Amino acid sequence: MGEVWYWRGPAPFHFVTVPEEHCATIKAMAAYVTYGWGMIPATVRVGRTEWRTALWPKEGRYVVPLKAKVRSAEGVQEGDTIAVALEVG
Repeated sequence: MGEVWYWRGPAPFHFVTVPEEHCATIKAMAAYVTYGWGMIPATVRVGRTEWRTALWPKEGRYVVPLKAKVRSAEGVQEGDTIAVALEVG
């Protein structure tokens, strides 16, 4: 579970931060699955929507990018707390 937040950078995007208790497991697998810059390939599911993406490292944790198409399909908005299923690799 995590809160949807919006990054207003040069390439704005919505994210959910992976809970800290799950980040240790991801970090342990990172060397085997990363394809550079610490990005971790993953299959992600929110509600009924599933897609392939990469987890981004941020401040010692990981964040899940949420595409507009996913947010629209699942009725997700900034500030919502949502459940995210992750399969790393």
